[in-house]
Amino acid sequence: MSFRLILTAILSMAILVLFLGLGKWQLDRLKWKEDVLTEIDRRIAAAPVGIPSQPDPKRDKYLPVKVTGMMGAGTLRVLVSSRDLGAGYRLISPFMTEDGSVLVDRGFIRVADPMPPTSEGQITVLGNLHWPDDRNSATPENELSTNTWFARDIDQMAEVLNTRPILIIARQTTPAEPDVLPMPVTSVGIPNDHLEYAVTWFLMAATWVVMTGLALWRMKRRTRDTLAPRSD
Repeated sequence: MSFRLILTAILSMAILVLFLGLGKWQLDRLKWKEDVLTEIDRRIAAAPVGIPSQPDPKRDKYLPVKVTGMMGAGTLRVLVSSRDLGAGYRLISPFMTEDGSVLVDRGFIRVADPMPPTSEGQITVLGNLHWPDDRNSATPENELSTNTWFARDIDQMAEVLNTRPILIIARQTTPAEPDVLPMPVTSVGIPNDHLEYAVTWFLMAATWVVMTGLALWRMKRRTRDTLAPRSD
């Protein structure tokens, strides 16, 4: 066997091991992500408590809370798109409790729907604390003059509505708002593409095996033909 053939086989094997290793790494990441999502689901569905006096974005993200108070004046419209309902707005309103005012994400209305009034009287909100990460490099700046928001910037919303920078995503309000569809916190929108990545790496490994086998066969055949004696 020629040196060139041996070197090609060694390099091909190294690349195959790399592809398989990356596929295994993605499977490990998949297990890790599934455990993370399971923990998030557990936290979302836990028994509700009151709002902590000093909520921590890392510790209290998804914390279920139940508070009673009254809706304040003013509602912000955050432009969103729902797969089932199309384009619409999330409605963010101030909510006055005994411990101060907070922000409540009441839910969804379609773009063409009129702005529903806030409920009057005492209201109980069951939901989850959240610090959403809506903004990326392509997100426009919020247009305060037209009350069109493209991201839920909690600090900015709290400043406009004169509340504490705390956001509750409503799961249920009592009494219910018939014209507003709650969009509660779930783990559904959290990306988990590790299985697709793993499959991609394993398919690349399989393709590499076929390509390498074909290349080695051609090299071996060419070498054999070169060394074969010629008949005159």
